[in-house]
Amino acid sequence: MARERQLPRLSRLSRRSLLGGAAAAGAVTLTGTAAGTASAAVGTASAVGRDVDVDVCVVGGGLAGLTAARDLVAGGSTVAVLEARDRVGGRIVGLPLPGGGVTEGGAEFIGPTQDRIRALADSLGVATFPTYDTGKNLLYKDGTKTPYATDGLLGAVPPVDAAGLANAAIVQAALDDMAKKVPVDAPWTAPKAAEWDRQTFESWLNANAVVPSAKFLLDVATTSIFSAQPRELSLLYVLYYIAAAGNESTAGTLERLTDTAKGAQESRFVGGSQQVPVKLAAALGDRVVLSAPVRSIARSGAGYAVTADGITVTAKRVVVALPPPLAARIAYDPLLPAARDQLTQRMPMGSIGKAIAVYDTPFWRAAGLNGQVVSDSGVVRSTFDNSPPDASYGALMGFIEADEMRAYDAASVDEVKAAVLKDYAVYFGDKAKSPTAFVLQRWDNEGFSRGGPVAYAPPGVLTEYGAALRKPVGGIHWAGTETSTYWTGFMDGAVRSGERVAEEVLAAL
Repeated sequence: MARERQLPRLSRLSRRSLLGGAAAAGAVTLTGTAAGTASAAVGTASAVGRDVDVDVCVVGGGLAGLTAARDLVAGGSTVAVLEARDRVGGRIVGLPLPGGGVTEGGAEFIGPTQDRIRALADSLGVATFPTYDTGKNLLYKDGTKTPYATDGLLGAVPPVDAAGLANAAIVQAALDDMAKKVPVDAPWTAPKAAEWDRQTFESWLNANAVVPSAKFLLDVATTSIFSAQPRELSLLYVLYYIAAAGNESTAGTLERLTDTAKGAQESRFVGGSQQVPVKLAAALGDRVVLSAPVRSIARSGAGYAVTADGITVTAKRVVVALPPPLAARIAYDPLLPAARDQLTQRMPMGSIGKAIAVYDTPFWRAAGLNGQVVSDSGVVRSTFDNSPPDASYGALMGFIEADEMRAYDAASVDEVKAAVLKDYAVYFGDKAKSPTAFVLQRWDNEGFSRGGPVAYAPPGVLTEYGAALRKPVGGIHWAGTETSTYWTGFMDGAVRSGERVAEEVLAAL
């Protein structure tokens, strides 16, 4: 059976997210500082000094900025990396648990065609292990809980009505086919770019996902991928995102975005994904300056003065490796071109939280479940088994996304915890009510992220302003996963953007 004709595997919503920020365990608030942070290997503004003169200043110590810095140093440039947080990693963070160990508060999954993050991890000696995917998924819909197999001939097929599955298969094939017509380096030049960018993804789904159960599957897939509702997304942006879920030799597909086995959630990093930026920063040493949020970037003679708290860096070139809406909060002198500023005004972050409940054992495995849930209700509508590879303890991770996250942004930790554990008990039974620890990460409320996993484009943005996404402004260059041509929104996209911008800057220098 041709790939386009397969039934959808949209139920595999155990997706990654690029998360970072503060967390809480029970009533005790944990900071975003991870176990194994690179703070001992890098500098602070007070230690480095107030004035530094380098070839390139990199703003942002996430994967994009650190990768760019690595390549720039390898190319012979002097570099300073300014990171606002007291840790490296950006939207990647490992959060310490009260009883020991670390759980993933940020991006954690990689999969096929994510070649650059894998190559980087391999070069740093960070190993991977298969994501737990043994046993049955759970569908919770209309108040009924139904287990279903994930390893059949057609993969994980959710037990909805046949008409819904058939309609979802048609919709998935149509999206994959349209995505093939979208150039990943310039989606605004697609033959039907104007038509696709005029409408929301929801309006297109309403016209094509005509069976309610099919619409449900596509809605949950959307919030799982983007942490945004279909009504918020441009159809063109969704097609570009699908096209980007591949590499130079492999076309992107919606299935690869949502799948675990053979998809974007196939593997995790031993010791947590923050090991990658921590080791990368350690190699850069005191070129990386923590707790230095950049306030302004101003033209100064033939270069730029980059002013952060406690330090000013003078550089010939500047790399801004931040999400577009966060990059817009820096004061630029002279002002950025209107197209770039209008772009950043129109690309919001998704709304997302991550709730991890820790137990003595992954008890759901004994019941033949893999910990993955798709639900039509509750604050948590997709879950994942976040236990370590040795299963020394159990961890259930749930995504709180889009409308559900916004509804709880102002709630207390205890209120969110109660709602999450209520959902976990519905899905996995009474044992889920009594975790040994509970970690909540609300990325929306994290000052140097304000959402995640990616800054997305509503209708009209890509066709009008997309060309400004990567275009340098004088000696200011743009990086970050949002600027990647492949795997935008993922760790792989961040690494690719860092490699691309380093080449760009080295050529300019």
